Amino acid sequence: MENADFWASINAIISDGFLPEGLRKLEHYAELFIDGRLVYQRFSPFEQHGCSAGGATHVIASILAGAEVSSNPTAQAVLDFEEECKCGARQAAYIERWAKTVGCWTEVTDEDLPLALGEQIAEGGEAKVYDHGSTLIKAIGLDYFIQPILALDRISLHNAYFPETRLTVLGFGRDHNDEFKIIVEQPYIQGAPVSDAEIMEYMNHMGFVLRSAKNWTYATPEIYLSDMHDENVLRSVSGTIFVVDCDIRINTPELRQGGIRSLMTEVRIAP
Repeated sequence: MENADFWASINAIISDGFLPEGLRKLEHYAELFIDGRLVYQRFSPFEQHGCSAGGATHVIASILAGAEVSSNPTAQAVLDFEEECKCGARQAAYIERWAKTVGCWTEVTDEDLPLALGEQIAEGGEAKVYDHGSTLIKAIGLDYFIQPILALDRISLHNAYFPETRLTVLGFGRDHNDEFKIIVEQPYIQGAPVSDAEIMEYMNHMGFVLRSAKNWTYATPEIYLSDMHDENVLRSVSGTIFVVDCDIRINTPELRQGGIRSLMTEVRIAP
């Protein structure tokens, strides 16, 4: 199947309103993606494995968000804020319609998740965190990304580079302010904060160079990584360092951090 045929198929599934046959096709495409027979050229093979590690729900949502980008010639360009918000809203609408159809939608996340999971234990700039025993449930917003596809990329890349704290996508929802949320599960890591010097040593070992100490930003020509401060990087009792949260993106020239990547949605399916 050629790239254009694939996206035409996805757009037909969306236009038809996620009928049973369309849902079966989406599940089949997700299986091909996870098996590596559908190659998503937005990612390296290593990064595509990170997307697959987020689960089939994550893969399908990434494909649905990609349908908006692939069908909109301006979506991959540098957009002004208003146009980017419109593009993000269309992506969110596709995912929401699908999630409601298959039953992985939460109507009011900040009301329903505490009832189901118990106490909210933390809140950051983009996420609320709930205690779920040996794991954490996070309701992640789009504050840092605007477009769902970029927030979903962040999950894929986190899983690729920091698999010990893998994010599994459980579903989606909106909070009482009608803000779109991605609901994920992550292992609970108990540990102590790590100093900035130790974080730098850890990142340098992974091939990342410090770009801005003010924003705890590191980069390679391929990947942009920030928010790497001592609340997001922990050392376990055994001495292992875990990255539990970060802002990780495909490093494009627009980020002005020495990036060489471009944001693509081309796919190739093996015969």
